[in-house]
Amino acid sequence: MSRAFLRDDAEGEMPRRNYDLPERDDPRFDRAAARALLEAARVNETQLAERATGYYWGEPRLRSLVEEILSEAEDAGDDRLEQVARRYLG
Repeated sequence: MSRAFLRDDAEGEMPRRNYDLPERDDPRFDRAAARALLEAARVNETQLAERATGYYWGEPRLRSLVEEILSEAEDAGDDRLEQVARRYLG
């Protein structure tokens, strides 16, 4: 089989987008990580955001931050962000 059809590097795939995360010891990191996970879920890149943030989808530590982001999404009328935030909290 031609190597053109193999994804040898799929396992080590790096995030395709810049999640613009502060340093891990920055107090803003968890909020940025929560937003990154939700934004990645919009475009089916959750696993890549998990690698970038070090948090798995549904991480309890981020729950209150996701609740805040959900409220902001409701106020802004961002239906898709609401949807993924509710799924996170589900």
